[in-house]
Amino acid sequence: MTSAIKLGDVVNFFEYEKVREERRRQVIALKARRRVEVGPYLSFVFENRETLLFQIQEMCRAERIIDDAKVQEEIDVYSALLPGPRELSATLFIEIAEKEQIKPVLDRLMGIDTGRHVWFEVGGITVPGSFEAGHSDEEKGKLAAVHFVRFALSPEAARAFRDSPVDLVVDHPAARARARLSQEARTELLTDLAS
Repeated sequence: MTSAIKLGDVVNFFEYEKVREERRRQVIALKARRRVEVGPYLSFVFENRETLLFQIQEMCRAERIIDDAKVQEEIDVYSALLPGPRELSATLFIEIAEKEQIKPVLDRLMGIDTGRHVWFEVGGITVPGSFEAGHSDEEKGKLAAVHFVRFALSPEAARAFRDSPVDLVVDHPAARARARLSQEARTELLTDLAS
């Protein structure tokens, strides 16, 4: 199981500043291996302890947080995204480069975070994505550009992930696409499933 992020893991922002550039380079490279693009607008970045600790450090730096209780609040928020046993956890980014297309594309993608629009296909096994609630408001017609989704794999699916082709699938009226995970991405994500 992935070890929890503790208060002692977060260095104060003065010390963090000394190592930030190197740390940033490392995490950018790590996230590149853990990123899967599905169709023209959707990118999934699979989170792990290292990516989340980096986010906490960056938040503490940006907000100049030094109080232990406030740092712990950041830890609690981001720790909720840590993958559990036989689980993958991702941040879904809806990335729209053309400013005038942001609202129309988000409007068309309304509901992508509900129902069964996102899943993995692993060796013939379907692993549905489960989205964190509260990132869209269908009544007001507002969809956030960032979502959090988890994939809980059965023991069979976790075993198949090692040896079978793995596809990340989106099937929504406004976005139908699939992406085969590269060997590099699969190898990287297997570290989450092994912990």
